[in-house]
Amino acid sequence: MPNTTKWTPHILAILRIVTALLFLEHATMKFFQFPAAIPGVPYPLPAIMLVAGAIEIVAGLLITAGFYTRIAAFIASGEMAAAYWMAHAPQGFWPALNMGEAAIMFCFIFLYIAFAGPGSWALDNVLRPSTKQVSLTEGA
Repeated sequence: MPNTTKWTPHILAILRIVTALLFLEHATMKFFQFPAAIPGVPYPLPAIMLVAGAIEIVAGLLITAGFYTRIAAFIASGEMAAAYWMAHAPQGFWPALNMGEAAIMFCFIFLYIAFAGPGSWALDNVLRPSTKQVSLTEGA
């Protein structure tokens, strides 16, 4: 099997960017009804949705750019955990039936990014070059 270790930071960066852009889309749906309004959400938005949208915009932009990535991803992960337990879990146990799969996936991807770091192509690497990226394959 070929050694794919050299690609790990780049694939992590792609995961970070794509996930953050999808997360940001939830904020644009809340605030700008783009690409569409969120079905069933009343306007003006309730306070909890305003807070969630603000977290999604700020964290989504920071994570996309790879700036303060770890803290932004940790906060985004927490928001998604809260969203799951507040909005989806009361609808039933199974995530496929309570429509909570996206919240769970966002939660755990952001939690991973919070611990793994931004990967390559991140402002964190340019502005704080002394921050060493830790590889999962390095000694334990």
